[in-house]
Amino acid sequence: MIKKAFLWELGEDKKVECNLCSHHCIIKPGKRGFCLVRENRDGVLYTLVYGKVIAKHVDPVEKKPLYHFMPGSNSYSIATVGCNFRCSFCQNADISQLVRDSSIITGEETEPFVIVEDALAAQCKSIAYTYTEPTVYCEFAYDVAELAKEKGIKNIFVTNGYMTYKTLKHISPCLDAANIDLKAFSERFYRDLCGARLKPVLETITAMKELGIWVEITTLLIPNENDSKKELNEIASFIASLDKDIPWHISRYHPDYKYDKAGLTPSESIRKARDIGFENGLKYVYTGNLPGDDGENTFCPRCGGILIERREYPIVNNITRFGTCPGCALKIAGIGMG
Repeated sequence: MIKKAFLWELGEDKKVECNLCSHHCIIKPGKRGFCLVRENRDGVLYTLVYGKVIAKHVDPVEKKPLYHFMPGSNSYSIATVGCNFRCSFCQNADISQLVRDSSIITGEETEPFVIVEDALAAQCKSIAYTYTEPTVYCEFAYDVAELAKEKGIKNIFVTNGYMTYKTLKHISPCLDAANIDLKAFSERFYRDLCGARLKPVLETITAMKELGIWVEITTLLIPNENDSKKELNEIASFIASLDKDIPWHISRYHPDYKYDKAGLTPSESIRKARDIGFENGLKYVYTGNLPGDDGENTFCPRCGGILIERREYPIVNNITRFGTCPGCALKIAGIGMG
């Protein structure tokens, strides 16, 4: 099911420029881009992962994490191998970095309509393109998303935000929500730990908001890398400058993959980061990977009443059917909240 890729340009000597993500790889014939799943074959760029599904599960939408998008519903979640980052701390490296580490491209060949049929059969209200980086399998994600939209199923990207504006514009008519990793607020972090840059991620977050896509943001807090008060204030201030209603998820890091300079993030660091979010005016800030913590719950920004209780799954949603706080009638930001 190898297919011709989209969003590329032919240059001299049959080199191609891939414009799918912000690496803008110039790829010689017979070579692959940074993601290792897009290959130049005699001057034509092909995707090597179209329909090769490496993971598919029915997940609560809260696991994406999306806390303000159809809470309590299930999302049919899929991925192929591959990523356009090389994060040394990756929490899903077994599939996202599989090609980089073992040169293997694998997965169950699946037609787009099968994904949609499976989502309908599982009574999922959305399809999430997640686990790895959906940008690198965007051709397949787009075909699935178009069919899903026709059937009334929402579409979600869980992404590092490194797609180009052209890619975002291409898929945005089908895209309803996204959780974007804002991994840090320094070029050093992105360069040294991810093999990427910060600026394109900030541009994608801004563009998604402008295009009307529901956005939530996640930061994986790594001790001594992105957990300084200064940097957390910069992240929170950036989010607040776009919209104080954007939910910010601050997740606890656990040692994984190739990164060995830090242990488990102290729970107190996560809670302090949450406080910084509120100090910057954000209305919805959450702790992640701290099961049972109060920071997983949604509270009314005006009266402080508990709106959604999260203790694993299922959740308890106290928001009215009008999407308002039952205590003070404040309209709660999000989609399908009541």
